[in-house]
Amino acid sequence: QEHLVESGGGLVQAGGSLRLSCAASGRTFSSYAMGWFRQAPGKEREFVAAISRRGGGTYYTDSVKGRFTISRDNAKNTVYLQMNSLKPEDTAVYYCAARQVSVAVGPNEYDYWGQGTQVTVSS
Repeated sequence: QEHLVESGGGLVQAGGSLRLSCAASGRTFSSYAMGWFRQAPGKEREFVAAISRRGGGTYYTDSVKGRFTISRDNAKNTVYLQMNSLKPEDTAVYYCAARQVSVAVGPNEYDYWGQGTQVTVSS
């Protein structure tokens, strides 16, 4: 079982950058595909990015392509989301999630979730 803890959120001006981290406590981190999701007030949780178990495959929703980069360090049991050129519409609570074996884009397909970290982008 994986326990996930996100960090790195905060308040940033439009055009700025933030780096989110998600630390996992389990011993089998490398057996999990990892995803980042976000949820804005009044909206459903949406897929942002995902990375395969060894990091060879990465996937992004169209609205963040070219601005966000997902990566992982299996030696540190950590997955990252580098967010550049942030926009006010990126404001949301960001969650990391884990699922065994393969990546997926649906939140219902993930088994473990962190508590979330708030990202606020001011205009």
